[in-house]
This record gives sequence, C-alpha cells and structure tokens, in this order.
Amino acid sequence: MPNAICKPYIVGIAGGTGAGKTALAHILFDHLGEDRAIGIAHDAYYRDFAHVPADQRAQINFDHPDALETELLVQHLQALSRGETVLIPAYDFITHSRASETLEVSPRPVIIVEGILVLVEQILRDALNLKIFVDTPPDIRLIRRVNRDVDERGRTPESIIHQYLETVRPMHDTYVEPSRKYADFIVCGDRDFTIAADLILGHLYALKK
Repeated sequence: MPNAICKPYIVGIAGGTGAGKTALAHILFDHLGEDRAIGIAHDAYYRDFAHVPADQRAQINFDHPDALETELLVQHLQALSRGETVLIPAYDFITHSRASETLEVSPRPVIIVEGILVLVEQILRDALNLKIFVDTPPDIRLIRRVNRDVDERGRTPESIIHQYLETVRPMHDTYVEPSRKYADFIVCGDRDFTIAADLILGHLYALKK
C-alpha cells in the first residue's frame, strides 16, 4: 500500500442505488484505518439547488450526472494528490440543498470515492487508480433504498417508489449499468463481501512492496 509520502492511490466504487457500495467501503476503512484511508462520497457533490423553490427541488432528477458537481470532486482529488488539504461540501438530503458546513480532508495513502455515477464520466474515471463496480439484483437494491431513505432521510415508501420508477431505474439503465464495463473489478453485492474485500485489500497492500 502507498505510504504517506507517495501520491495517494484512488479507488472508485460504483453500482446502483442500494448495491452495497458504502458497506464495502466501510469494510475497507475498518481494515486500513483512519491514518491510511479516507472516504469521499460522490453524493456530497450534488449541486446547490437552494435557489430553486422548495416545492420544486424534490422534482429534480438527482440520478442524472448533471445533478453532480463532478468537476469539483476531480479538482479536490487532484489537490489531495498534490498533498493539499481540501474542504468537502456537505449536502442536506431533506432540503435538497448544500449545507453551509464543510469537511476538512487531508491526504491519505488510499482515497475511496463511492457513488452510483462514479464510473460514468471519463473525467472522474481518469482520476481513479482502481475502479470497482458492485453488481446487485434490482429487487434487493430497491428494498435497501426504501429502508435507507425511510430511516435516514425521513421519506415515505410511496415517495421513494415513485422516484425509483420515474428517475432512479431509468437513469440506472441509461448510465449506471453501462458504466460497469469500465470496472477493473466487479463485486457481487448480494453476498458477503469478505472474499472481495480480501482481494481488494491484498491488492492495496501489495502496492507497498
């Protein structure tokens, strides 16, 4: 694994909503430790829609690549690669607007970027050293999405399913699923991540040699 004085090794984890991207990232973090790894969520870079009337924000297609300020994420990854500290934006998913606070992030040997659209745009793919796609059946992904948005974002199951049918599934078919062809490593998201995590960690630790 790269040491602290080397250019960070950037891992991208993509896959559909509820695929298990965050769960896989957390396993990697638990093994690597905070001194050797940092995680960045692509979701933190949703564009600020505070100027849009509140009753219209929920109608925005948040599953389209244009909803994300990916160019800013790439700038931050480039800055981290130069050894600089960056301020990661925070997003309020209840109000659909960017929060005033930011998260100060300093470089680590390993940077893990996760999100459904991480492998869609070439500008971001080019910034990644390792590209992973978590492939999970749609029924499992939908169940996980409903449970997460009800528990964490205060939404109703009806609104979640409506959004899934209107934008999430069409955008998955148009952008997310086709992006799996760019992955270096495909992980099955409907089973235990132990073996996959061991293989990824083995690759990262081998870089130290």
